[in-house]
Amino acid sequence: MSAKKVTFAGKRPSQTVTPDVDHWVQHRDAATAPPPAPKPQEKMKRLTIDVSVSLHRKIKSQCAMNNLHMADEIRDLLEEHFDGQTVGEGASS
Repeated sequence: MSAKKVTFAGKRPSQTVTPDVDHWVQHRDAATAPPPAPKPQEKMKRLTIDVSVSLHRKIKSQCAMNNLHMADEIRDLLEEHFDGQTVGEGASS
C-alpha cells in the first residue's frame, strides 16, 4: 500500500487594510471607550408548534434568502401580535 502525500499551499496573505493613522488619532476616544454593558435578557421558554410542510418551507426559504434565523422572525411576529397584552388576557380574533 503506497502512502499518498498531500501538500497544502502556504497561508494566504492577510487581507487586512492598515488603518489610517489620522483617522485613529481623531477618533481614539471612541476606539478606547469600553463597550456598553449588555442589557439583561429575559429568561427564554421553549415553544413547540406544528405547522404545515408548505408553511415551514415558505418561512425557511424567506429567512434563508434574507440571512435571518427562523426563531428570531417567528419570535418577532409573536411579540408584535401580543404586544401590550397583559398576562391572562386573550388575543382578540
